[in-house]
Amino acid sequence: MLPVGDTDGVDGQTPRWADIRGFAETAENSGLDSVWLADHFLYKAPDGQTYGMHEAWTLLSAVAAVTNRVELGAMVLCGSFRDPGLVAKMAATLDLVSDGRVVLGVGAGWHDPEYEAFGLPTDHRVGRFAEWLEIVARLVRGETVSLDGKYHVVREAVLAPAPERRIPILIAARRPRMLDLTAQWADAWNTAWFGPVDNRVRGRLGDFDNALARVGRPGNEVAKTVGITVRDVDQPAPVEPSRNAIDGSVEELAKVMKDYEALGVEHLIAGLEPMTSRSVERLAKAKQLAAG
Repeated sequence: MLPVGDTDGVDGQTPRWADIRGFAETAENSGLDSVWLADHFLYKAPDGQTYGMHEAWTLLSAVAAVTNRVELGAMVLCGSFRDPGLVAKMAATLDLVSDGRVVLGVGAGWHDPEYEAFGLPTDHRVGRFAEWLEIVARLVRGETVSLDGKYHVVREAVLAPAPERRIPILIAARRPRMLDLTAQWADAWNTAWFGPVDNRVRGRLGDFDNALARVGRPGNEVAKTVGITVRDVDQPAPVEPSRNAIDGSVEELAKVMKDYEALGVEHLIAGLEPMTSRSVERLAKAKQLAAG
């Protein structure tokens, strides 16, 4: 995960573009595989504090221009924030600019305060997302799409020019309806946020296997990705550390990676605490150890 939120920068401040760029370049140069950005208008904490972040897709486009190898993804774009045709067009264009490095991460959204602040409907969120997702998925796969839905209507919509490849779609999902939509439409599924492998992780993976079985799709057609939180206890923390973070040595982190691999997880998306170059390099060392 790249720094983007109010407390992600140096000394817990809002990161500047130079911070985000440097973080992405360090990730690429260290041998990591992908970089990701969160997508929120704002976040209101239980104590009433409001936090903000930079807009994800604009930053992802900028990161594409200063990197050459890493995959580029959103974890995840909120379907409520942008028209489905626009998202499909954005994805196709950024995939062209980045030479085929986009992972189109999407989700239904969940944080009511940002919906209410910007006048977005909070009702039937999954129902709205189901229509939105079908339009996006079919468009980026090169289809001509007509859909007369309850929330979205398109008539013979098509991406022109067409995407140069099949852009992979990642969906973040936890509950049964969202898991079924993921099993139906996605190339990858994400669940988050976790520390070392435990029964909660195993249960979540089992829930997705059940969803794949319900829609009759082979499990090897959808990559499993997991968001983990990794804490370097030898660096000062600008914010309160996460309770379930992986906070051991590099060798212990490498073992956790192997534990996830043994469960069939193909990709780990790491939220680093704190978000520094040292944290990125430490993660890359653990990856190298896990790879043998």
